[in-house]
Amino acid sequence: MLLVYLPWWGLTLILLGTLIVGLVVGFFVSRKVFQNYLEKNPPINEKMIRVMFQQMGRTPSEKQVRQIMQSMQQAK
Repeated sequence: MLLVYLPWWGLTLILLGTLIVGLVVGFFVSRKVFQNYLEKNPPINEKMIRVMFQQMGRTPSEKQVRQIMQSMQQAK
């Protein structure tokens, strides 16, 4: 069994270094996960609503588009 005795400042530096590395790695991992989520589930905008209406064979009025956008924002 190997026991290493470090002075208090050495232990503090190791702990701070580990914490900083963990924060940096966590930031980049969470950023990548969030980017993948947005690629798979993009936020809906007015253009997407208009396309959806056109696929159903309807021409939406500006009022309908605004109502749908407002109802989606309230549902959050």
